[in-house]
Amino acid sequence: MPWLKKRFYQVKIKSLGIASLKELGQLMGQLQRQAFRKTYGKIWDLTMAEVSTEAIASLAQYYDQPLRCFTFGDCQLTPMVEEFEEILGCPLGGRKPYIFSGFYPSLARISKIVKISIQELDRGKQVENGVVGVPRKCLEAKARVLASQDEWAPFMDILTLLIFGVVLFPNVDGLVDRAAIDAFLAFYDRKESPVVAILADLYDTFDQRCEKNNARIICCTLALYVWLVSHFFCQEMRHFCSLEGHRSCTEKKKANWDRLLASKEGASINWFP
Repeated sequence: MPWLKKRFYQVKIKSLGIASLKELGQLMGQLQRQAFRKTYGKIWDLTMAEVSTEAIASLAQYYDQPLRCFTFGDCQLTPMVEEFEEILGCPLGGRKPYIFSGFYPSLARISKIVKISIQELDRGKQVENGVVGVPRKCLEAKARVLASQDEWAPFMDILTLLIFGVVLFPNVDGLVDRAAIDAFLAFYDRKESPVVAILADLYDTFDQRCEKNNARIICCTLALYVWLVSHFFCQEMRHFCSLEGHRSCTEKKKANWDRLLASKEGASINWFP
């Protein structure tokens, strides 16, 4: 019947451009990486995940807006807080979830964290489509200088800020905007967890996809893809860390996605082999 026909959407996946973040993280030695994970969780590890944009585009076709989940026939899946806590290495525990206060941080507060003068930040800030932010190139250059001087504590802070602006809360290409900076400072100062905000951003993105065609998927696609792989692809063993599970089934997932893309609606795919 006509009303049972599935509507397919044209979607575009935002490229996060994380190669430079990988390179920055690799400047750290083993001790620095351990210290980074202890303070900031596994957010840098996300940059090592190889995301299939075709997989995210296919997943978008199965989003069920009224139910806020992904529906595959009689099977429904939804990203959960606990799963994203594990992926990001940021458990809520006794932490409060991050909620935007309505006020953006001052340049003085940002300057103190990134070790760049207020005057230089003011001169370098950019506005794109009404969004104000700090150019990521400026932050990356400062991080490299700090690494060369063995100033690892401020280096890690800047790297984390870049990950917040580029990976966790992407918005405008080439900018770490004030919203991402505010989320970072809430984590840095008050230990507030970004997990709930990331999930809210994800659901909002897919809701917008349902409201218009040719939508652009702008959210934390790296964490979403690791979540997807952990559910859809059989692994030789159950890994404690979803990221490790993602790496162990890289070849298997490629073969399965080839099968999915060859099927019109994926109806013939055995999702849970």
